[in-house]
Amino acid sequence: MNEPRPPFPPFTEETALQKVQAAEDAWNTRDPQHVAMAYTPDSEWRNRDVFVTGREEIVRFLTGKWERELDYALRKSLWGFRGNRMAVRFQYEWHDAAGQWWRSYGNELWQFSDEGLMERREAAINDVRIKEADRRIFGPRSAEDRGAELPLQ
Repeated sequence: MNEPRPPFPPFTEETALQKVQAAEDAWNTRDPQHVAMAYTPDSEWRNRDVFVTGREEIVRFLTGKWERELDYALRKSLWGFRGNRMAVRFQYEWHDAAGQWWRSYGNELWQFSDEGLMERREAAINDVRIKEADRRIFGPRSAEDRGAELPLQ
């Protein structure tokens, strides 16, 4: 099924910001089936050193990710856009099975179909150990926090 996902390209600043927030909200559900529906059936990903093609592989990838990355909470920020493409930066926090907390920093390049589905996603991500006391991302973003800039460190 290829259900359209507004807003559609070409993006304006307003619609690009809406698309980024929608992606953040979806990923914070930690529901691989839900997240996968925002991508074309043949979507291509590079996530770190892993290459994924299609929704079934996206679901498998995300299922494994959220089994390892416990209590995952994400923030995304628009970096730039043109036509059907966007650059996004993000940070998320999670802990492993041993209880070590991590903050993962990354940049993504997105390309969308005319139907507003993501057809290509390239993500570069680095993980930094943090103390639980240094956490700053606690669950989905509140309405009043939407659009807040991400600190560099």
